[in-house]
Amino acid sequence: MFFHFRHKFPQLNDWWHKYLPFHKRQEVPAKTLLLSAGKRSQHYIFIEKGCVRAFLNKDGNDKTVQFFFEQEGLASFESFVNNVPSLISIETIEPSILYLLPKKYALQLVEELSREPYFAQMVLQMSAHRQAHYMNEFVSFIRDTPEQRYLNLLKKKPKIVQRVPQHYIASYLGVSTVHLSRIKSKLAKGRSHF
Repeated sequence: MFFHFRHKFPQLNDWWHKYLPFHKRQEVPAKTLLLSAGKRSQHYIFIEKGCVRAFLNKDGNDKTVQFFFEQEGLASFESFVNNVPSLISIETIEPSILYLLPKKYALQLVEELSREPYFAQMVLQMSAHRQAHYMNEFVSFIRDTPEQRYLNLLKKKPKIVQRVPQHYIASYLGVSTVHLSRIKSKLAKGRSHF
């Protein structure tokens, strides 16, 4: 949605304050399921504090798709926009403080924002940013080894390595926890590859 882009588009701060009364603030423990796969996404989730993951389940195994931290927002976007069952589940990894904006108000916000002269350009920039992120993730899974993907995490997203439990990181990288341990051991010994 929009509010996690407030740092890039300061004009959104006024809208944040206007719509804050419609948000439901929740303090939830780790492992709180915010959306189950197969359910329809009815809230935009903004993270004040904590860590959240999006994941899917394949043959009884969780496959983590993405992590979200403070000042980021998320929803199962296709489900939210098209009112279809979500392909992913969303749950907290850490105790978290969240703001949930019901879909009704999120759509109202979009309607109001659409009348602003900067709206089209802002949406294009946000869409390009998200598209680039997902394209880079997709290309990395095709091009890079799990070790290279782990090194990229260390370099570009150290917050994930510092705060996320290893089994979720392994799932995100597409490897077993044993394989991730081997990668970390090799790197700790100063070897950049197997």
